[in-house]
Amino acid sequence: MMTNIVGGCGLLASALGVAFFLSVVGAENPSDPAKSHHTEHGFRNPDARGSSGFISFLKWRWDRLWKPASSPESYRFPLASNDPAFLKSNRSLTTVTWIGHATLLVQLAGKNILTDPLFSDRASPFPWVGPKRAVPPGLPLERLPEIDVVVISHSHYDSLDTATMKKLLERPGGPETLFFVPLGLKSWFQALGVARVIEMDWWEKHRVSGLEIIAVPAHHWSKRGLFDGNKTLWAGWVIRSENFSLFFAGDSGYTPIFREIGRRLGPFDVAAIPIGAYEPRWFMRFHHMNPDEAVQVHRDVAAKMSVGIHWGTFVLSDEPLDEPPMKLAEARAKYGLSEQDFRVLQHGQTIFPERATATAGHNPSQ
Repeated sequence: MMTNIVGGCGLLASALGVAFFLSVVGAENPSDPAKSHHTEHGFRNPDARGSSGFISFLKWRWDRLWKPASSPESYRFPLASNDPAFLKSNRSLTTVTWIGHATLLVQLAGKNILTDPLFSDRASPFPWVGPKRAVPPGLPLERLPEIDVVVISHSHYDSLDTATMKKLLERPGGPETLFFVPLGLKSWFQALGVARVIEMDWWEKHRVSGLEIIAVPAHHWSKRGLFDGNKTLWAGWVIRSENFSLFFAGDSGYTPIFREIGRRLGPFDVAAIPIGAYEPRWFMRFHHMNPDEAVQVHRDVAAKMSVGIHWGTFVLSDEPLDEPPMKLAEARAKYGLSEQDFRVLQHGQTIFPERATATAGHNPSQ
């Protein structure tokens, strides 16, 4: 399985990244073939809908040679005016801030949580090649509050960024940050110097400081070098307190397993669902959902509110970078949903889900 450099780390990233590892990802095979999503050498998806193989990848790249390339510089996404000082001091209100791509700052039960943190200029093993940001992080890394928890969905470079991880560890409180990762990635983090890392399989649960963290299935794949395809697991995450529940889908194609997630763990106050990197559909459909499918996930998991992620930050596929919100609006209308039911945030926008407000950068204490 190969895809583009970011949507799945890709052919170029694989060739470059093999010399870039801090450690061999998945060197110690944690899989148990007795489990249906485990294989003798790694992992597989929860259903057998197929996948896009290497020949499909070559066909896609050949087709792209005859199409005009989309430049990240051609897009203009205004940053929201947020309030870093409030976010640093807040330990009582529930907030969700979209920093960009799949990176969210979630404040829940007095804890600061990051999802798939990526603050580098490129989603790549090297700073001089690979997809470049079309918009800077909506909240710069140096203005983050101290981070208590990080969840990682999978090993691809747009979700697991080495430079960002190093910077997080160097920040005040960084060594105390607790990382939750899918099976097979613990050794990578340990080689980086992360002391507090918990490796989890689908449906496993862990309780920490008033939070319950649950790894859940996704339909994707993993690869970071030339020879480690699917040797580490991929996952979504459920993060919940006594009074609030968040579903972070990570990176996934549509799968009926979302209905099971909804039955077993829903409903959710907020679901963060990918809406971008979906064209060409014949190639991307197995591992990236389009906005219509994202709305199906919103319904499947019984989300009170969803926010779109995995769009508007890096050029990963063939659709225009600003198309997903328009397609999402069409899907909302199709299913009778409002803009508040499935939200599109500005980069850096903060929302207060418990109050169902749309205020960006407002300090409620003022």
